[in-house]
Amino acid sequence: MQHKRKRRWVGMLFLAAILSGSSPQWLHVNKSESIASGSPANGHLEKGWLTPYRGKNFRYFSPISYWLMGSGYTHSKVHRTLKESYAVCERTCPGAVFRLMECSRKKGGKMLIHYTHRNGLSVDFMVPKTRKGRQTRRYDHIGVWHYLLEFDPEGRLSFDAATSIDFESMARHLLALDDAARANGLRIRKVIFKLNLKDDLFKTPSGRQLQRRNIYFARQLPKRVDDVHDDHYHVDFEIR
Repeated sequence: MQHKRKRRWVGMLFLAAILSGSSPQWLHVNKSESIASGSPANGHLEKGWLTPYRGKNFRYFSPISYWLMGSGYTHSKVHRTLKESYAVCERTCPGAVFRLMECSRKKGGKMLIHYTHRNGLSVDFMVPKTRKGRQTRRYDHIGVWHYLLEFDPEGRLSFDAATSIDFESMARHLLALDDAARANGLRIRKVIFKLNLKDDLFKTPSGRQLQRRNIYFARQLPKRVDDVHDDHYHVDFEIR
């Protein structure tokens, strides 16, 4: 009986810790325009807006990152850009479900595993994937572990060659992001994506459109940075 009571108390304390850690997100209300200061690598955010955890065709990738770590905040202009771009993708990528990854903390500043993401103007996006010609979400549910997935130079998943990056859907999403950013007083300042995968992206019909827009894609990256940007693409926005 004593052991059962002890386990019950431990369980209650664990649940209380989870709820207390997530309460800022549960109680948050988006209001007033955000203020970004500094740079993505050395900045802060005031009045950050919390991105939706899910929408009609998108999901945030990790409950731990969103609820406990509080990493789903952006500048208000970026918030609108994300929602509008996914609304466009309902038409351009019918049936696809996208995954939004880490953004910023409520007040910006340092984040675990990220050098940037400090002023609310940086967002990570999970690469959409196909398997045998159809979209697959088989590996979209592993949360923060998704950052550890590796893709070869042809965009195939290292341990499952039947699964590969859907470059066309990725390009369509970036086009929608670019349009929505411009409509909200932003522009895409930089995209970071693994260097040896960019050619496959630009070979697609929408990738060729993307290339004609002269959106800047990082051309040189330190190896450790390049190595981790195959499972996701990082976008830095800039206020015009």
